[in-house]
Amino acid sequence: MAAKKNKDSSGNSTIAHNRQATHEYFIEERYEAGLALQGWEVKSLRAGRAQLKESYVVLKSGEAWLLGSHVSPLNSASTHVNPDPTRTRKLLLHRAELSKLIGHVERKGYTLIPLAMYWKKGRAKLEIGLAKGKKLHDKRATEKERDWQREKQRVMKNG
Repeated sequence: MAAKKNKDSSGNSTIAHNRQATHEYFIEERYEAGLALQGWEVKSLRAGRAQLKESYVVLKSGEAWLLGSHVSPLNSASTHVNPDPTRTRKLLLHRAELSKLIGHVERKGYTLIPLAMYWKKGRAKLEIGLAKGKKLHDKRATEKERDWQREKQRVMKNG
C-alpha cells in the first residue's frame, strides 16, 4: 500500500491508509492533525514510503505523539543524517482539540488511531480517529452487514 497514491476530487493525495483500523475499532470522531517532520521524511512521504499499520497515537504532557509508524528512508538521504524509520513524531493539533481528546481518552476509555496520511496544500496531514475497540462478535456482525450490502447491490444491479 505504501507506493500507491490516490487523488481525491479535492486535490488531496493519500500517502498511506490504515485499513485494519475500521476492522478493529468503532471510529466515533475524526480529527485532522499536522505532522512535525524532518526533511528526509518529507522526501520519503512524497515517494509514498509510509506505513500506518501498527501505529497509534499517545497523549503525553498535553501533546499528541505518533508512535509505531514506519517511514522508510530513501537511498538518496543525506549522509550526515542518521534516519530512524520508526521515530516518534509530534502531531500538531489545536489546544481545544487536544483537551477534548485528553478528556475522552483518560475518562471514557477511548483510543486514538491513525486512519490515513495524506497531502493537503503541500503539507502532510494525519487523520486520527477517536475509537473504541470491537469485540469478536462486533467484527463478525460488521463483516456480515458488509457482505449483505454487497449482495444487495448485486441483486439490484442484475434485477
